[in-house]
Amino acid sequence: MSSGHIDVCATPPTERPAGPLARWSAARRRERSTRDEDFSAFVAATAPRLRRTAYLMCRDWHLAQDLTQITFTRMYASWTRIRHAANLDAYSRRVLMNVVFDQRSRRSGTEVVCADLPERPEPAATTDLHVALMTALATLPIRDQAIVVLRHWEDQSVATVARTLGISESAVKMRDARALSRIRALLGDGFTGN
Repeated sequence: MSSGHIDVCATPPTERPAGPLARWSAARRRERSTRDEDFSAFVAATAPRLRRTAYLMCRDWHLAQDLTQITFTRMYASWTRIRHAANLDAYSRRVLMNVVFDQRSRRSGTEVVCADLPERPEPAATTDLHVALMTALATLPIRDQAIVVLRHWEDQSVATVARTLGISESAVKMRDARALSRIRALLGDGFTGN
């Protein structure tokens, strides 16, 4: 009978060996940790490139950051399946372009985009080329923007751009030529970008 006293001299019960459930849980935690480390390394390596590409597509650093985060969220949801894919960079570009296209189609029809801000200071001479090119790029349809950004900013091949956007190589060539022609027409023959 117990008198309510604890016997401090008694030996503690020995720990049971881990059961199958405990071993399975530990293995799942290790697997999840490895998966998360792989994904974190991928994000650290590709985030700057994806954010720049998103910026070229939307011309807003905050929106570009959001689009990049949405891209990573979608990729993380299927990371276990895709992490050993042959070309994760191409896959991430494809996901980003789909996110950009989705965002563009959802954008409110009441949103008004202004070309110039009121009381805007004169841009520095070194930024004239950048501003002119970004303005010309903004006049293109979204798919043409994607083609120009992927072909000429990221220096991707026609075949890679076609796979990324899910269109034929001939469509990429035709739309790229048309887009560059339109940009040249907007910038004028005398544009040197000094």
